[in-house]
Amino acid sequence: MELKIGGEVEKVNGKELNYADFVENYLSRNQPVVFTGLTDDWRACKDWVSDDGKPNLRFFSAHFGASRVQVADCATREFTDQKRIEMSVSDFIDSWLTDSSSDEQSLLYLKDWHFSREYPDYVAYNTPIFFLDDWLNLYLDKYHMHNDPESHQDRNEISCSDYRFVYMGAKGTWTPLHADVFRSFSWSANVYGRKKWYFLSPSQHHLVYDRYMKSSVYDIFGDVCKSKYPGFEKAIWLECTQEPNEIIFVPSGWYHQVHNLEDTISINHNWFNAYNVSWVWDLLLREYHEAVGYIEDIKDICDDFEGLCQKNLAANAGMDFRDFFTFMTRFALANLVLLHQLTTDVRNMDRNSSQMARLLFFNLENIQHVALKMKSESAWQNRGINTINITETIDDQSFVEFCNAMGTTYGTMYNESQHSQTLQNLEQLNIFGSHQHIRIPDDLLAFVECSLKLVGK
Repeated sequence: MELKIGGEVEKVNGKELNYADFVENYLSRNQPVVFTGLTDDWRACKDWVSDDGKPNLRFFSAHFGASRVQVADCATREFTDQKRIEMSVSDFIDSWLTDSSSDEQSLLYLKDWHFSREYPDYVAYNTPIFFLDDWLNLYLDKYHMHNDPESHQDRNEISCSDYRFVYMGAKGTWTPLHADVFRSFSWSANVYGRKKWYFLSPSQHHLVYDRYMKSSVYDIFGDVCKSKYPGFEKAIWLECTQEPNEIIFVPSGWYHQVHNLEDTISINHNWFNAYNVSWVWDLLLREYHEAVGYIEDIKDICDDFEGLCQKNLAANAGMDFRDFFTFMTRFALANLVLLHQLTTDVRNMDRNSSQMARLLFFNLENIQHVALKMKSESAWQNRGINTINITETIDDQSFVEFCNAMGTTYGTMYNESQHSQTLQNLEQLNIFGSHQHIRIPDDLLAFVECSLKLVGK
């Protein structure tokens, strides 16, 4: 079935665009774009490409060969994704090189390698300024997303640690149609090779689902059943050929399918911030109601039905309501700490002239917006979700480090590093009013409103 192509993704020179322009033209509008000119000084572009212009696969075997990674078998479907195999990087490289010298290829695609977390001293790249406001990875650098003691156990620290990945695959490997985890943004940089992308806007996502909005098309070039997916032929796609050293920005909720036109090595991040955190809650809420529906028939005989729903939600979505609420509360606290520090530093100037201050206020306004949406969900009344002790939180060294990392990031983004001084002790801060505990969205809303008054908004 031939796709209807409605246009191509815009390409711009990243060196000629500032952060404010990126926000106005792409981030806030949730529109894809491809950047050129942003990888010139990356170590990865030198070490991972041989002098003959081919991928330096033996470099990975020699330096990182012992790493255990997840490899997708692109020829085998397993439920809604490709079958995954665990192997060492060395074994994967050996398989790739063996296949390249034979007529038959196994189409193995290394995905989701937490390379940066596993090798922090090897700085392969620098995240472009457009993608630095990354709440997800800033948070996961200091905290676990899900802390249920029954499921947390001695889990693999690397595999659960962040959403910064390396992908490697031979020509012909591919990724099925999907929207990104958490409905996050993502960015993907081709260190080597070329990729073909096909995008479908969020307003059309229903066209790739069945009549009941339960399952979506797996392969847009496969045998798509017209009776099962009656809207598929109406979908209008954007396409893009991503060249070496180009970086593509994938907005929230855009379904996409990706094919490697050549042997390819890429670096990929998933991330979200104030511009799309409401997408995260909307998806979490939708998956919660699906989790409830799956086990509704045992509600009357289950001692803790809501607890089981939340447990299933965490298993499917990577977080439950408590995790998301804790995440949002810690971000509210951190933004208020930085805002207090900033307003103290610049007490003799108009705070509106500080881009960093405007972003902190914007963050808090969006946290309030999502908290209002959370408040309307009846599950908060069905279960005590969490209790966050403000004093204990700000006394925690991890939280101090979290605030410092956020301050450094925002100072870099806006060239206001003079206002991102290292915090040492937060015990003496007097910006939280009488609030000591945050238990439900109402508490979070009242806390943020009160604290904003104390910092002068």
